[in-house]
Amino acid sequence: MSEPRPHARNRDRPALAIRGLTVDFKRRGGDLRAVDQVSLDVWPKEIVGVIGESGSGKTMTALSAMRLLPYGARVSGTIELGGRDILSLDEAGMRGLRGDRIVLIPQDALQALNPTMPVGRQVGEPYEFHRKLSWRRAADKVIDLLRAVKIADPEVRAREYPHQFSGGMQQRAMIATGLALDPELIIADEPTTALDVTVQARILKLLREIRDQRGSAIMFITHELGIVAELCDWVYVMNGGRVVEDGPVARIFGAPRADYTRMLLAATPSIHKRKERPR
Repeated sequence: MSEPRPHARNRDRPALAIRGLTVDFKRRGGDLRAVDQVSLDVWPKEIVGVIGESGSGKTMTALSAMRLLPYGARVSGTIELGGRDILSLDEAGMRGLRGDRIVLIPQDALQALNPTMPVGRQVGEPYEFHRKLSWRRAADKVIDLLRAVKIADPEVRAREYPHQFSGGMQQRAMIATGLALDPELIIADEPTTALDVTVQARILKLLREIRDQRGSAIMFITHELGIVAELCDWVYVMNGGRVVEDGPVARIFGAPRADYTRMLLAATPSIHKRKERPR
């Protein structure tokens, strides 16, 4: 019997629905299967954690949802964004969705930001590309976005370049870019890995506020169980390209059913302390 999914109540469909996703890469000596029959849902106003060790398939699953897999990947299964089959779209149709209805917040914001362009112009790009607004019309919206992600003096900061931002501010600028058009789904791929604990806590608090205030669904990819315990509503545990277990956070951490999940928890002795930390 499946476990109740609180965020699915009174909602027509998930923001993201993946069914039987398989990703193969052709290699000498035989194909490499990176993702093997993965099925998962992310519902509106839900933060879903996807956890597992490096090579478990979690990032490949996220990149599949963005249609950003490396060259040579062969994909089967279905991926629906708000009921729309994205695997059937051509590249032009997918470009229309990226940055608008579905956005990716990467692990390394500095690499993702253009070093030669002011941060404000980059945050405003979704307005110019997807909404065809002039920069003059987009500029005020950019200031509001920077303020929303807790960047002080946004009028000044918007004119600065990425190297003038701290790591935490770079990550918040990336989040601001993703929020511009109120996407249905935000995919955050290890977005706090390179940040110290204090800045990490601010980013997690910001993501919770985004979920609560804007209603976006968030898929959070990580190998850090402490973050999942603190942030997420539902968890998928991946190993060897497969989902080995999923369920609500309290059950996964309190009564895991899969041997692999128990192994992960046993290898993270500080998990309970972190989970109990005041927010």
